[in-house]
Amino acid sequence: MVRVMKSRITWLMATAAAFLLGAQVAAAAGPTLPAGTPENEIAKAEYRWRQSPHGAMLERILPPTVDPKQLPAPQSEGARLAATYCVQCHYLPNPAMHNAAKWKPVVERMVWRMEGRGNLGELMREMMADVKAPSANEQATLVRYLEAHAQQEIDPGQYPDLESPRGQMFAIACSQCHVLPDPKRHTSLEWPQVVKRMQRNMTWANRVTGDAALRTSPELNTAEIIRFLQRHSRAR
Repeated sequence: MVRVMKSRITWLMATAAAFLLGAQVAAAAGPTLPAGTPENEIAKAEYRWRQSPHGAMLERILPPTVDPKQLPAPQSEGARLAATYCVQCHYLPNPAMHNAAKWKPVVERMVWRMEGRGNLGELMREMMADVKAPSANEQATLVRYLEAHAQQEIDPGQYPDLESPRGQMFAIACSQCHVLPDPKRHTSLEWPQVVKRMQRNMTWANRVTGDAALRTSPELNTAEIIRFLQRHSRAR
C-alpha cells in the first residue's frame, strides 16, 4: 500500500510539473502534426491534456488499452470517428467495453458532454471549450460501429457451472468493468492474453484483482478464471 501511495504521489508530481512547464510555453503553437490520421488526433489530445488544468482528471477516465490499429475494422469510418472524437476527453475505448444495447445511450451522453452540457455546469463548458462534437450523421455511424463490435454478453442458461466457485470468480472479476463476456468470444489460446490485458486494466483502475489485502469470496484466482473460460471457449 505504501508503494502504491508513493507511486501515485510521484505520478501526480510529474503531472503537475508537466502542466507548469506547459504553462510556460502556452503561447507557443501546438505540436506540428499532419492532420487526419488517428494517431495524430490522439497526439493532439494528449498535448491538450498536458496544457489543461483538468488534464490529469481526463487521463484517468479510461485505461490506455487499445490504439487505433488494434480497433476492429481499423480502416472503417466508425473506427476513424472513434479515434477522432473519443480521444479528445479520454483514452480510446475498446468497443468490447460495453454490450450493444449500452453503446447508444453512452454515445449520446458523451456527445451531450462534448457540447458543454454536462452536469458540471461552467466547469464542463470550460473543459469542453476546444472539443469538437460529431454531427448527427457521424454520431449514428459511430454508434453502429460500436454496436457491431460490442461485447457479446454471456447467456447464463448456457453455462450451468457459472454458479461454481470457478464461475463465480469469473463473474466477480469481469462484472466490475463490463457485462460478462461469452467465453466463446475467444479461443483457448487467446483467453490467457485477454485475461492478462484485463488484469492490467483493473490494476490501473484500482479494481479488485486478487490482491491479498482485498479479499473476495470466493477469492479471485486468475488461473481458475482462465480454466473456466478455456473450458467453454470456441474451437478456433
